[in-house]
Amino acid sequence: MHLSGLAVFPVKSLRGCAVQAAEVDDLGVIGDRRFLVVEEATGRFLTQRTLPRMAQITTGLGPATLMLSAEGRKAISVPRASDPAAPLRSVTIWKSEGLLAEDAGDAVAAWLSDFLALKCRLVRIGGKFSRPVLKAAAGPGDRVNFADSCPFMAVSEATLAELNDRLVAQGEEALPMNRFRPNLVIAGCPAFAEDTWPRIRIGNLVLRSAGPCSRCVVTTTDQLTGERGKEPMRTLATYRREPTEPTDVNFGQNFIHETKRGMLRVGDPVELLA
Repeated sequence: MHLSGLAVFPVKSLRGCAVQAAEVDDLGVIGDRRFLVVEEATGRFLTQRTLPRMAQITTGLGPATLMLSAEGRKAISVPRASDPAAPLRSVTIWKSEGLLAEDAGDAVAAWLSDFLALKCRLVRIGGKFSRPVLKAAAGPGDRVNFADSCPFMAVSEATLAELNDRLVAQGEEALPMNRFRPNLVIAGCPAFAEDTWPRIRIGNLVLRSAGPCSRCVVTTTDQLTGERGKEPMRTLATYRREPTEPTDVNFGQNFIHETKRGMLRVGDPVELLA
């Protein structure tokens, strides 16, 4: 088995970027979900679940800046680095409340608010940010960025191929991997093998399973156009429901990195551990 794909999502729920290599720190892949769009009034996180138009915003990472662009709009950039002088905002992601994040400024807030037709702010992880992983598999010192719950999510190529076989057999179009927004794409294993891995090593990093990834309406959203359909959730619901939580439909596996520093590279071997 090997790592066949590696993606970074600089701003939660905006369009991601495929990369060939990435450095890892305490929060996960450096550059991944270090920015978040929040409601201006409440500080609550915003995603494609309610704003599919977010998929139409392209992100890019330079050495020092995050760049946002969209069709018909002039691109805008903000610094990636923490600014101790930046105003702090209290933000909420699911059950993680009162997270302190740095406001990225009025210019980018106006750009996003205009495009999304909603008063919002862009915030950044800085020195005051601290968010423990709340999954049962978490241990002391396990922290996470602005992701839903865990620093990493993996899907195998075979898992997507198996789903696409079902979709095509029903007269539906095959879907790209970006519908599921994984950091890690793994080749060389059977479909849904990732469900059974308690621990894995990718290159020199050891990761521990934190359970299946329960999917939502974001998977039905075209990541280029923002248009929404019924698949793949309609098909996944027929055979991927969680036995103990029938409302959960699983696809992919969450992971927590036990090795808090290192590098990931496309082509790295993936090894199963006890």
